[in-house]
Parts: sequence; C-alpha cells; structure tokens
Amino acid sequence: MSVKFNPTKTIIITVAAVFCSAVLANPKKPGGDTTTPQIDANAFSMPAANLGFEGRLNFSTGNSFFRNPWVVAPATTIARDGLGPLFNTNGCQNCHIKDGRGHPAPVGASNAVSMLVRISIPAETEDQKALEAQNGVVPEPTYGGQIQDQAIPGVAAEARVRFAYTDKPFKFADGSSIVLRQPQLIVDQLGYGEMHPNTMFSPRIASPMIGLGLLESISAEDILANADPEDSNNDGIRGVANQVWDAQLQTFNLGRFGWKAGQPSLMQQNAAAFNGDIGITSLMFTKDHCTAAQQDCLNATSGVDPDGSEVSDKLLGFVEFYTQHLAVPKRRIKDAEQVELGDKLFSQVNCDSCHKRSFTTAKREQLPALSEQLIYPYTDMLLHDMGPDLADGRGEYLASGQQWRTPPLWGVGLTETVNGHSQLLHDGRARNVTEAIVWHGGEAEAAKQAFANLNQSQREALVAFVNSL
Repeated sequence: MSVKFNPTKTIIITVAAVFCSAVLANPKKPGGDTTTPQIDANAFSMPAANLGFEGRLNFSTGNSFFRNPWVVAPATTIARDGLGPLFNTNGCQNCHIKDGRGHPAPVGASNAVSMLVRISIPAETEDQKALEAQNGVVPEPTYGGQIQDQAIPGVAAEARVRFAYTDKPFKFADGSSIVLRQPQLIVDQLGYGEMHPNTMFSPRIASPMIGLGLLESISAEDILANADPEDSNNDGIRGVANQVWDAQLQTFNLGRFGWKAGQPSLMQQNAAAFNGDIGITSLMFTKDHCTAAQQDCLNATSGVDPDGSEVSDKLLGFVEFYTQHLAVPKRRIKDAEQVELGDKLFSQVNCDSCHKRSFTTAKREQLPALSEQLIYPYTDMLLHDMGPDLADGRGEYLASGQQWRTPPLWGVGLTETVNGHSQLLHDGRARNVTEAIVWHGGEAEAAKQAFANLNQSQREALVAFVNSL
C-alpha cells in the first residue's frame, strides 16, 4: 500500500504489506524485562516484572510510604508525622495519582492538588548570583521557592492557585481546525503580603512515575552523546544537558528529573519533594520551607526524629527503591497498519530528533532488575527551547525560561485509563496528543509545521503510534 502526504509535494512513504520495520523494532516491552503486562487503571503502579521476592517486599514497603498520608506533629504515628507547616499535599500519591499524571487546578478550585507553582526572582546582586549558581534559582524573599497553598492549623497558607483559559484557534493545512486553551495562572489570597515585583512563576503538574529507575540507569555518556548545544549538524535541534547540584555527592552532576531536569537522582528528587511538597525534612533537606516573614511557620512543632530529620534515610531508601522499580506497561497496538504508518510519520516529521527511541541501561550491580536493559522511552533527557508559547520565563541552573526537558512518551496512551484525563505538557494545557504537538515551537517548530501539513488520517496515524507506546 502506498500513502502520499503533502508537506512539500515530493514525499512518498510506502508501507509494506508485512509490517516488520517499526512495530518489531519497537517491541511490546518498552521497559525491557521490567515491562508489566498490566494495561488497566492500575497499569502505572506495578513493580518491575523481573523483581525477585525480596525486591517485591522492598517495593511494597516503599509503596506504603509513597501512598499513605502524613500527619501533623506531634502524633502517635511518629513514622508519618511532621506534615507542613506549609505544604502542597499530605501524600505523594495525591499529586502522582495512581503513580500517574497530575492535572491543572480547575477553575474555582480551592487548592491546586496535583500541580505546584515554582517561584523565584532574577539574580541581581553578587550574593544572589552566587546563590543562583549553587541552587539554580533565587527564591522569592517572602514565599520561598514554590507556592504552598495548604498549611497546618495555626499557620496561614501562602496563596490560592488556579488557572483560567482563553481560546486559541489553530488551523491545519487541510482546512480542519482545533481550538487550543491558553492558560492564565491566577495566584491570589496571598497569606504573607505582596510578592517581589519581578517574581517569576512556573506552574507544573506531577509527572508519571513509571520507568524512572530505568531513566536513572542510562549512562551520562549516552545522554551527553545526543547533546548538541551549538547545533553542529545544522538540523535546528540543540539538545542541552542541565548541570545541577548533587547534594549527596556535593558536586555538580547531570540533571535528569523534573520538567527542567533540575534534579540529578531519584533520591534527591524524592527528598526535595518530601521537603517542598509535604513539608517533611530529611538529612538532605534539613529545614522546612519557612521564610523570615512566616513566623507561625517557624514556630510550629516539628516531627524531628532522633537522627535530626522527619523522614529517615532508611525510609527514603525504601521510597527510592519503589520509585526506581515502577514498571512501564507493555505497548498496545490495536491497528498495526495505522501504527506502522504513524511510526514512519513520527520519524518523517522529525519527532524522534528529541524523542529518542531507545537506550540500553548501564550495568548496576546493586539494582540487577534495571541493569543492561534495552528500553524505548522516547526521550533524550536533554533540554530544548520549545518557543515562547510554552515558555515560563524562569530559568533553572542551565535551563532557560524557554527550555524544557524532553518528556518520555512511554505509557502516554494509558493516561486516560489510569488518571481519567489526557492533559499533557508541563502545565496540562494540552488535552490530548494532537494539542500537545501543536503547542510545540522553538526547536520543534519545523516538526509542528510538518505535522500540521499532514492530512487528518495521517495525523491520526501519528497520534495512534504515540498512544501505542
């Protein structure tokens, strides 16, 4: 069968009667031997399929601390007390719902639930520039590094956060059109006075938890091999690696996790989330997010254990193991012919210049389930300029206000099944894969335009391929 499409009036793609190239080259086990066959509402919560008995016990222990809520100190449940004083949620699963994707706060919401807003100010003084170099940002003086919209009794929450939307029409080359929603962040009901006039805001929804240990297991050398900050091959794609402070190693290291690759490891990502999102201190992050202007916060009772933290290193280790071993679900190919065509179009419009198909994880003696696995995450783990429409205007270490880390695509087609929605991108503005592609700009502008020049059946094929991953 021959299929013609017309971005330049010269390209013809031939799809063989026997679909052997892409479908077989991208097998049904994107997470290698860790892949789970589960594809129902619990598909993102399964342990790596190749975990042994002891590993599954550790996974379950980590899951209990990831899933269950934390409470205000002092409490009889001393293993789970210390919530707040300021926080965004009282448990990890409240943001990473069913270990999946969060969603933006709906209009009229009293709190943001599974979305948070990072804040900072520009570095102007020498002290601020030194702080930015070390921590990636300069916190807003009164409210710190993120808005915490909930608080324990006796402490005022920092603000209320929600979105409003305006319509933004987009027309495809074949004459069909869609209406995008342009988000407007609303921050009001400030609990501690006005913010700095130059405050920068970055709303971010929680990302899916699947396959994170596999992404952590990709060698730095393999990630850096795809970096091209000077665009030396003149393809318009400039992958940039973020370099961030590693609190465990006490040095700068490759950034891997977060929307701007602002964290170097899952241990640090988890400890930072406990600290910033739930208000739980650890030996890595020893202080609550209370500024000098928040005296009730500073005076609140702590749940500190004898080791000087509210969550012990041992407990953090269990949570780390859990987040490392959440399995990627198998692929779901309903129409092999359509998916095969979509795979070819995915390459033809150059989506895979950033959404790199495969890596082989490094050998990890202590984590054998994650070791030397051929995986298909569809990310290069690098930062890319996505243009002004998606910009938050807020830098983070080497990431500019227009740069975002390429998100993995594996499991994206199960978002609706697991989370009851399909809201994508860093702030959830896109309601499906098509809208997410159309929001692309900057380095991805040419790919977006090539997608827009496809006819409807071709666009549907490309989307079907992405949703099969």
